[in-house]
Amino acid sequence: TGAQQSATVANPASGASSDLLPHFQLEPEDVYIVKNKAVSLACRATPATQIYFKCNGEWVHQGDHVTQHSTDRSTGLPVMEVRIEVTRQQVEKIFGLEEYWCQCVAWSSSGTTKSQKAFVRIAYLRKNFEQEPTAREVSIEQGIVLPCRPPEGIPPAEVEWLRNEELVDPALDANVYVTPEHSLVLRQARLADTANYTCVAKNIVARRRSASAAITVYVNGGWSTWTQWSGCSTSCGRGWQKRSRTCTNPTPLNGGAFCEGQNVQKTACTTLCPVDGAWSEWSKWSECGAECTHWRSRECSEPAPRNGGRDCHGPELDTRNCTSELCTHAAPGAEDVALYVGLVAVAVCLVLLLLVGVLVYCRKKGGLDADVADSSILTAGFQPVSIKPSKADNPSLLTIQPDLSTTTMTYQGSLCPRQDGPAKLQLPNGHLLSPLGAGRHTLHHSSPAAEGADFMARLSTQSYFRSLPRGTNNMAYGTFNFLGGRLMIPNTGISLLIPPDAIPRGKIYEVYLTLHKQEEVRLPLAGCQTLLSPIVSCGPPGVLLTRPAILAMGHCVEASAENWSIRLKKQSCEGTWEDVLQLGAEPCTELYYCQLEAQACYVFTEQLGRFALVGESLSMAASKRLKLVLFAPAACPSLEYNIRVYCLSDTQDVLKEVIQLEKQLGGQLIGAPRVLHFKDSYHNLRLSIHDMPSSLWKSKLLASYQEIPFYHIWSGLQPFLHCTFTLERLSTSTCELACKIWVWQVEGDGQSFTVNFNIAKDTRFSDWLVPDEVGTPALVGPSAFKIPFLIRQKIISSLDPPGTRGADWRTLAQKLNLDSHLSFFASKASPTAMILNLWEARHFPNGNLSQLAAAVAEVGKQDGALFSEAEC
Repeated sequence: TGAQQSATVANPASGASSDLLPHFQLEPEDVYIVKNKAVSLACRATPATQIYFKCNGEWVHQGDHVTQHSTDRSTGLPVMEVRIEVTRQQVEKIFGLEEYWCQCVAWSSSGTTKSQKAFVRIAYLRKNFEQEPTAREVSIEQGIVLPCRPPEGIPPAEVEWLRNEELVDPALDANVYVTPEHSLVLRQARLADTANYTCVAKNIVARRRSASAAITVYVNGGWSTWTQWSGCSTSCGRGWQKRSRTCTNPTPLNGGAFCEGQNVQKTACTTLCPVDGAWSEWSKWSECGAECTHWRSRECSEPAPRNGGRDCHGPELDTRNCTSELCTHAAPGAEDVALYVGLVAVAVCLVLLLLVGVLVYCRKKGGLDADVADSSILTAGFQPVSIKPSKADNPSLLTIQPDLSTTTMTYQGSLCPRQDGPAKLQLPNGHLLSPLGAGRHTLHHSSPAAEGADFMARLSTQSYFRSLPRGTNNMAYGTFNFLGGRLMIPNTGISLLIPPDAIPRGKIYEVYLTLHKQEEVRLPLAGCQTLLSPIVSCGPPGVLLTRPAILAMGHCVEASAENWSIRLKKQSCEGTWEDVLQLGAEPCTELYYCQLEAQACYVFTEQLGRFALVGESLSMAASKRLKLVLFAPAACPSLEYNIRVYCLSDTQDVLKEVIQLEKQLGGQLIGAPRVLHFKDSYHNLRLSIHDMPSSLWKSKLLASYQEIPFYHIWSGLQPFLHCTFTLERLSTSTCELACKIWVWQVEGDGQSFTVNFNIAKDTRFSDWLVPDEVGTPALVGPSAFKIPFLIRQKIISSLDPPGTRGADWRTLAQKLNLDSHLSFFASKASPTAMILNLWEARHFPNGNLSQLAAAVAEVGKQDGALFSEAEC
């Protein structure tokens, strides 16, 4: 009692504390349990004699409290602080009934005080987003909204956005803001906004990332203004002038659409040729004058100079003494003497002119004009019997049997200076459309090595030679005249047909055909464009033909009007590539035309040059054909063994190059090649190996598959793409391998290769893969065509004029399934010649002449029946 009294005296405020209710200096706050870690709740009150926690309406056991006493320095009142711990198990006991809560109750002598409730929750964050952002392609300045609904979590997740792994801060970029629903909004898309965007959700438990969404901001191309028309291509006569524009206003970027329409326009132009002046004949001499002279004159009028031509050189007036300079004055009768002298001079001149004329005639009689000689080769063996004049549409022109009696014509002329002996041409009896015998009728063989060296030597002096490949492996060349001919590059499907009369009579052209490797020629591709064919040159460039030649080459497109926009490109003299034709559209020029078939295209061109077929996909359904080919070493001296899987464009020229390459590497073909349709879906190509006996072999590949990027394949500019599977046999005695190789496009269909072969067996290349083409690379004249020349001319003259009820070239085109090209055929001087030229290009050397003859005969019968009715 004494102690208490002394304490009361020492602390006068303690008496007053008994009249105060406790108040809390620290109250328990809401807390989250992370994983299995217990959480602590605390409260502090003054003045308080006791403090206890009550959780969910029940008192916490006294032993679970940790109590601490102290004194408030400012008031001197006692302070009590109490702590408890709450475990995950305690909270989970009432999970689903109500939320777990706790509060403090403090006592003093004046009463009790309760603190606020503190809720204890178990924190978590689900793994899966309720909504993730998706990839988008948008045009520039278009608005973008990337939605993101984070996973469910307690406490609710906070959301932030990453652009290429860098934090997007709306405070630093006014073009960006985040909605209350966590969506990222780009007000106007910029090129800099092309990136991968990731939505990140986080709370105290974890941090979750959504799948990245690739945003591509593209720019559609726009045409620049047209340039001024160029000068006429010729300084004299008919030529061409052009103007151009570029797809640079703006330039297409990030897959934006390339400009629609032509980038070059051409138009015909005519330049007046300069005409040099020439003198007329001298006039007669004037009478002898008093000065013993007479004169004569001439004029610069035959022709007169025009269009900048040069004037005549020399005197207009000629004066001379008329009496041999012996007179001073004219004697009586001098005029008569002068007249007699003039008559004698004229007579002498006439005799001399007569002698010269006789000599020239004799020389021409002994020789033969080249064109006449050439024509006689074709016509001597085809003299029809009892041909009566008939109408142009008379069917008898189609049914006359020519007299093909065996006749041997010896050709003594020469198309170009040569040292060869005389070439003989033999024309035996034959069918209406039979070929000209089994012998060769080539007027100029161009494949010997000596001639190849001469040709390359001459070619190297030209300016365009530096852009041609060196060597003659992928080149054919020959010398041609009006007879026409054909060039072929063996085992590539590439050929050039020069029809008769395409080269003007009297001219001789040295023509070449060459295949380029993609690394040799830079072909720029924009957007989704892809190379669909080999790059082929025929020349010399700038040669203007009088009739279209036909260039045949393979392609790898699965053509469909709604999926593709296909253009024929030609390289100009300046080295730039120009669109000269859009397939399926109305041609803007008559110089070019293209027929696209399942495996090949046939290009009609009146100008030789460098060509390629380029396509642009219009939808993801567009696809290219890939040729999948497997090669492996023919022998295996070590434990390692490599299998190479090539993914090639499905054209013969690429396959030929790979086979030549593998022959050098010592590889052998495994199985038959497969065709895979590769779609424009932006997905890569994957390759994997399966079902390999693990007791005999193991793969040294670390990953489960290999991958070739989409754009490496789609561009078509990398011809020999392949993957190598390196295997290791566990024993040197193992000499057989059985496995499967899968090749597929991600999210697409695939192909399976079953590999089963004997390593020790030396398997040679399969000859059927690329069969050798028969014949020489260059054929000139009749041997280059299956239809005899005279019969061809009869068909043309009969079917070109319009027939009754359409029994003319239109019906022939329909029977040959070429009626979709009638507008092109009709634009040419001889539509029938175009049809026959295309038939020659498509069916040489194995075309069925009987089928063609049947089609021609049907047209003739139809026209003949109508003709008979008219006669009745």
